[in-house]
Amino acid sequence: MLFTAVLFVVGLILLVVGGELLVRGASSLAAAAGVSQLVVGLTVVALGTSAPELAVSVRASLAGQGDLAVGNVVGSNIFNVLCILGLSALVRPLAVSARIVRIDVPIMVVAAGLTWALCADGTVSRLDGLILFTGIVAYTSILIIQSRRQGKAFKREAIAQAASKQIADEAQGTAGSSKGVMRQGSIFLQLAFIAMGLVALVFGARFLVDAAVSVATALGVSELVIGLTIVAIGTSLPEVAASIIAITRGHLDIAIGNVIGSNVFNVLCILGAAAIVRPIPVPQSALTFDLPVMFAVSLACVPICFIGGVIARWEGAMFLGFYAAYTVYLILDASRNESVAGYGRAMGYFVLPITAVTLLVLTAREFRVRRRRARLALAPLP
Repeated sequence: MLFTAVLFVVGLILLVVGGELLVRGASSLAAAAGVSQLVVGLTVVALGTSAPELAVSVRASLAGQGDLAVGNVVGSNIFNVLCILGLSALVRPLAVSARIVRIDVPIMVVAAGLTWALCADGTVSRLDGLILFTGIVAYTSILIIQSRRQGKAFKREAIAQAASKQIADEAQGTAGSSKGVMRQGSIFLQLAFIAMGLVALVFGARFLVDAAVSVATALGVSELVIGLTIVAIGTSLPEVAASIIAITRGHLDIAIGNVIGSNVFNVLCILGAAAIVRPIPVPQSALTFDLPVMFAVSLACVPICFIGGVIARWEGAMFLGFYAAYTVYLILDASRNESVAGYGRAMGYFVLPITAVTLLVLTAREFRVRRRRARLALAPLP
């Protein structure tokens, strides 16, 4: 028991240190390479913080533990949206860029729906894995092309600013020089920070997961529930650390891009790679409950991100409340509690429909506000 407690503390320290190094390196890399922080969050940070999920799911697939492989990916995606975005919005309301609303959130929804559809026959076959993995290759290629375009625009702007400063310095009779774009050595330094941060995050998450799984196994918790909760939360801890630290440093695009990008990588890359290694059987409970929840949670991000262009604190609190309700259901179901049926009906017939109607009403109101603004912008001046 003492060894488990030591593992937990060491893992927590590594997560904090790793998150700090990762965010510092990623934000500086974005400036050095001329790429937006959002793109870095969607790619470098998202892929790096998803490394624990990749290791756990592939290892579980090789060991024939399909419940754990599927539960890890699905549970991580649910946790990322409901818990990480919810907690992040409580810390600070998150301004959502137009690109996230138009491109990345819809891609996340499509990826979740595709995964649910491919799992419908009860198995994620190698062909299904290839389809999913092809999706992540296409998504990453699009991000790389866009980042190159941004890099070229950044360099042109940097050159123009340097030229303007040189002219101003010469006019003032001073010897001025502009650094322009950061030196190549600085880029390597930021990459080193990112690498060290990822290593610390991976080991920190592993220590925490090992400690939690040992306790859960001793209590007789099922493999699927461990995958959906403890392992999913543990492997998502790098995303938690990276997002919270990014928000406290004011890098909101990295925080949002990390969550959305991680969810896309989880289902397309991680589940796809695990299925290519070995076909994965999908538990019936995941088909009837957890996969639909993952899709619904992804779909809920569309109106949440669209309304006002901000994820407000009350929306973050709502996300956290839903994650607590989801966890309670898993615990009741795992313990074969008699109240699980009534709890499920209350959520399905009352809480979820009321939430859906509220979001639809707010979305319709946002549409009207934006149309009114557009008409006013196009109206001729008196």
